[in-house]
Amino acid sequence: MKCQMKAVRANQPASVFVCLFLFYLFCVALFPQEHRGSVKPFVNFNAKHDAEILHKAMKGIGTDEDAILMLLAARSNDQRQQIKAAYKKAYGKDLVSALKSELGGLFESLIVALMTPPALYDATQLHKALKGAGTDDDVLIEILASRSGEQIKDIIKVYKKEFSGKLEKDICGDTSGHYQKLLVILLQGSREEGVDEEKIEKDAKDLYAAGEGKFGTDEEKFITILGNRSAEHLRKVFDAYQKISGSDIEDSVKGETTGNLENLLLAVVKCARSVPEFFAEGLYKSMRRAGTDDETLMRIMVSRSEVDMLDIRAVFKKKYGESLYTTIQEDTGGDYQKALLYLCGGND
Repeated sequence: MKCQMKAVRANQPASVFVCLFLFYLFCVALFPQEHRGSVKPFVNFNAKHDAEILHKAMKGIGTDEDAILMLLAARSNDQRQQIKAAYKKAYGKDLVSALKSELGGLFESLIVALMTPPALYDATQLHKALKGAGTDDDVLIEILASRSGEQIKDIIKVYKKEFSGKLEKDICGDTSGHYQKLLVILLQGSREEGVDEEKIEKDAKDLYAAGEGKFGTDEEKFITILGNRSAEHLRKVFDAYQKISGSDIEDSVKGETTGNLENLLLAVVKCARSVPEFFAEGLYKSMRRAGTDDETLMRIMVSRSEVDMLDIRAVFKKKYGESLYTTIQEDTGGDYQKALLYLCGGND
């Protein structure tokens, strides 16, 4: 009996450890990594009830825009798709079509964007950028430089389904040269993973030799390294590059390249350093230049609202000395402004 008791006591620490480990796993499952979006899934969600509220907001004379924007801005995109399905089941009408018939202008565009699944929204933006008069290179650069490999693969699938064409073929038909090559590399969505310590110094030296260290520029080397290495690896390469050359990689890109290739390489570098900072800069430019670039403002606010809007807000305030919320207030108006402020999620 004494031997048995000793065995139990001896096993107690192991048992406690197992219990604590299981509790840790439970907590990780229950409370995942902190959500950095301003829009979170609504807790007491009921798609049928939300569909009823939207139906009442659009029924009869006049439209209750406040009810529409407050409800849709407070639901995740997945929840909005469920509301859309519940609305069609209850009323036999497409919710997006109903919203379009009741709303107008920038507010309508924003609400329709919120009702679109993320991959379809990006695919639609890319299609519009390629098929309109000329090419909207800013849209190509923003989306392809900032999205993850998995997101890009989803966009390609949706693009093919919705527009009966291959995104890569359409991009190649509208672009050329080294700019096209880097876009195609990014379209593969297959960046290397992790950090290859043995390659850091070599990559930094190769970038220096391809630009500042020679007469002329070896664009291929910039494209291969910046287009294929992981963000973590590139950040270490940038630090090594600074030690070798005495300047930032951004300065080298600006000095060695021009036009769309320069803009795309800079976007890739900025996203490797900090995606929230890349978008904070995009938002600032959309509002603090002559006039407001509403398409860019809307696209960033919609696409980042569930991803990293809290981080974008923090970077915006630190970088520009004013809050994103206040900047939106000063640059927009009406229901469009209200909806954007809901997506912003608060004043810093």
